[in-house]
Formats: sequence, C-alpha cells, structure tokens
Amino acid sequence: MFDGKQITIFGGSGFIGRNIVRELAQRGARIEVACRDVEGAKHLKVQGVVGQVTPVHVDVTEGESAIAPAVEGADMVINLCGILYESGRNRFDAVQATAPGLIAAAAAKAGAKKFVHISAIGADAKSPARYARSKAAGEEAVRAAFPGASILRPSIVFGPDDDFFNRFGAMAESLPFLPLIGGGKTKFQPVYVDDVADAALNALASDPAAGKIFELGGPKIYSFRDLMELVIAQTGRKRRLVDIPFWLASVEAAFLEWLPTPPLTRDQVELLKSDNVVSEGALTLQDLEVEPTACEAILPTYLDRFRPGGRYNRFRAA
Repeated sequence: MFDGKQITIFGGSGFIGRNIVRELAQRGARIEVACRDVEGAKHLKVQGVVGQVTPVHVDVTEGESAIAPAVEGADMVINLCGILYESGRNRFDAVQATAPGLIAAAAAKAGAKKFVHISAIGADAKSPARYARSKAAGEEAVRAAFPGASILRPSIVFGPDDDFFNRFGAMAESLPFLPLIGGGKTKFQPVYVDDVADAALNALASDPAAGKIFELGGPKIYSFRDLMELVIAQTGRKRRLVDIPFWLASVEAAFLEWLPTPPLTRDQVELLKSDNVVSEGALTLQDLEVEPTACEAILPTYLDRFRPGGRYNRFRAA
C-alpha cells in the first residue's frame, strides 16, 4: 500500500510524528517531514534508507506560499501540527485553526489522494478553551477543503517521549506532592502513541475511513487522581496528592504562563473542566483495526527512570 508512495507529514518531527515516520519508512514510503526545525529533525533520516526520509523547512504560520511546495507530488498528506500553549507567532488560531485548512487545500490542489488530520478529543466550537475551539475550527476547515479527509481525535497520548506522564514523573521525583487540579475528577482515556500511529496508517490505507471522524482512546478510563496514583506507583515515590480548586489553579497559571515553557496555562485549566474520553457512539481505534494498549503495560518501560536509584533500582528489585 505504501511502498514507493510519496507522503508529506506536517509536524512529523513531533512525538506522534516520529512514530508515524518510523512505521511508514518500514513500509517503503518516501517521506517528507515538513517542520520548522530541520536540524532537529535530521535524526529521522536513519528511520529509512538513504534519501527515504527528508526533513524540509516549513513554517505553517507563513501561509499557502510556505505550505504548497511541501505537498508537490505527494500521494498522501498527514497533518500533525499542534501546540499546547501559545508563544510568539505560534498562536492557536494560526497553527490549529487556519493552517490545517491551508494544508488540506494545498494537498487537494496537488492531487493527493488521501489526507489524515490529527485533532483532539474535546474539539468543540463552543468550548470555553481556545485550544478546543481552534481544534474544532481546524477540523471544519479541513473537511471543507478536503471532504475525504480522515480526522483522528486522540485523548492524551502516552509513550516514552510523552509530555504528560514524563512531566508528572519528574514532579514526583523532585516535589513532595502531586497536584489534583479540580479535585482530580476529570476523566481521561490515555492512548498509546504506537496505536495512534497505526490508526493513522490504517486510515490512509482504508477507503471506508475517508471523510470520517475517529476518537482514539485506550482500553480504560481513568480519573486524573487515578493517573497521579499510577505515576506514584510506577516511580516508587511516596507523594501526597493535594487538591487544587480550579480557581486557584487559574490564579497560579496566570503567573506560570510567563515562563518560556509553561507547566500550566489558564486555557489548560479550562480544558481540565471537561472529561477527555471517547464519545458514546463514536468510531474508535477498533474501527481502524487497532487493538488499544493499556497504560499499565507501557508505563513501567519508561517511568522507571524516575525511581529512587533510577532504572537500576527496578532491575535490582526484580
């Protein structure tokens, strides 16, 4: 299916993108990784044979003129561009609302046959969170420009390089407590990054997936408290769980937002007020022939580095 195909992946140097690049390279695709930091993406070249994976500089905030050259000759296009917080020119509206439509339009004009857009569970035009509103606007723009696009909405994505479990693992290593924003009642359905990559490839390969939206979640739903307890168990740390009301979290986030890499923003606090789970009746991983992987099977393989004594302690205990 992918052997010899030209596939352009926008945002392909990121956490999810790196896994998709690996899987496509193993299947013989020729891949252009459209990203802002070409130097930082050069390590992706070793995922394939010489010349199979090519990072190219594209800043999607520069509009159609920057995007169009990257999709010339592409048989398939994947858009993974997204941000967790705003900084500089990287605004939610530019990256997540406007750019997806421009990429989809450029792909259609270039004659691409398949398009996969990675969005997020919780994308909602009426959400109080700007992140979720921009995701919804991006989906709408993609479907208008490329009606046959497949849209994937993952819950929080976990894996060795994730931003979620690694962040709280580091906190467990250095702090005497872990925060439970809003009492830790928000529900999540974490999905393994390899499952998301497989879902993207299967969506590209499946004609019935065209024009459909899939919500990607793992086999189990957890509260935020449950996830923090998992972090504590996997890191072998005795840590208190401290309830932090939403209003207080918003006050703290107002100051944290000024950091170069903010650990929390007021927009993220708004997101935490809504559950992040697969909707009833939605198409899921199973509809893309992917069996979801449980957190408990994967977390021990990378959170052990936050244990007292590091990874060595796990092997000694074994």
